[in-house]
Amino acid sequence: MFNSFGIHDFMKSIDEQILRATKEIIVKFIEMGRLSPSNLHESFKDIYAVVNETVKENVAVSSNDKKN
Repeated sequence: MFNSFGIHDFMKSIDEQILRATKEIIVKFIEMGRLSPSNLHESFKDIYAVVNETVKENVAVSSNDKKN
């Protein structure tokens, strides 16, 4: 999986996808009225942390499964 792409490029791509997903979630919450732009800063950090943790845990699990 990392041969031609490189681990650094792979993680950079993952981080970009995490940021993109976080932004999409924030936009949806604002559109639905569940989030106000006034508390965006705190909410963005919380949502980013959850998305980041979830993705990175699943990438680690997926990597371990492929090794076994």
